[in-house]
Amino acid sequence: MRMNRLFINAHGDVRNGWKVLGFLALMVAISAGINAALHALPSALPFLKAHRYLFPNPLVGGLILLIPTALCLRAEKVSLASVGLALDRRWFKEALLGTGLGLGLMVLVALSIRALGGFHWELHAATTGRSLLAGAWMFTGVALLEEVMFRGYAFQRLLRGIGVWPTQLLLAAFFTLAHWSNPGMHGATRVWASLNIGLAAILLGLAYLKTRSLALPMGIHLGWNWTQGNLLGFGVSGTTDAQGLLTPVFHGRPEWLTGGAFGLEASLPCLLIVAALCLWMARWRQPEIDPVIPMEAPVPLEECR
Repeated sequence: MRMNRLFINAHGDVRNGWKVLGFLALMVAISAGINAALHALPSALPFLKAHRYLFPNPLVGGLILLIPTALCLRAEKVSLASVGLALDRRWFKEALLGTGLGLGLMVLVALSIRALGGFHWELHAATTGRSLLAGAWMFTGVALLEEVMFRGYAFQRLLRGIGVWPTQLLLAAFFTLAHWSNPGMHGATRVWASLNIGLAAILLGLAYLKTRSLALPMGIHLGWNWTQGNLLGFGVSGTTDAQGLLTPVFHGRPEWLTGGAFGLEASLPCLLIVAALCLWMARWRQPEIDPVIPMEAPVPLEECR
């Protein structure tokens, strides 16, 4: 009986902690298997590289991550819709709203820094519509990959197991650590960038909690990255040197003000504006929400171990 209680909670269900571990094990095994299969097929990797605009690495990674997600949900006899991927009219409406929020957020941050004398813009005439679309498609893949990873199945089962804020803080820490190896993550930039990225994770978690869907957080993620990089010309978490529609010319002000080469998310203005948006999101009430699955009372901590 004691051994049974180790795996089964008082409701007769597999404990959420084991579900998360099972998901992570499946993710590692499936990713390794697909990677081995791609390397075993002589034409697979060259094909993907030749068509990298159609199959950017983040998009491929996000699609692969849907496999362990679907398998875990199938074991629970529920569909992908239950994890926040119901591709209906409401889903696309929230995705569009989120994209607008992400775009507006980055524009507001950039204009604030510009008003403080941090930089001025020059038009980059060589930027084409094709490059803007390619950037949007690539960052769609980033949004899919990172939101399914950090706000998907594991996040949602932890919500049931340990409650909202322990889950939010734990996944924010992992989200931040996932960016620690990015170029430019050193010194004071690492401090400011980590604070911003961690707070962004809280914002994206709130976006899921308010809608019970991945549409809004994916939209915010897409709008944030695409606007910051492809439109405004800043670095995106230090990982892109793609030319934007505009090119910022810095005035030698401190990087804590401008974010420097890492991007706007390593700046104090970004931290303050994201914090304000988090407070707004925490108070936001969506009157017509029809959640896919209702919020469940968290299982006590001792039952999740």
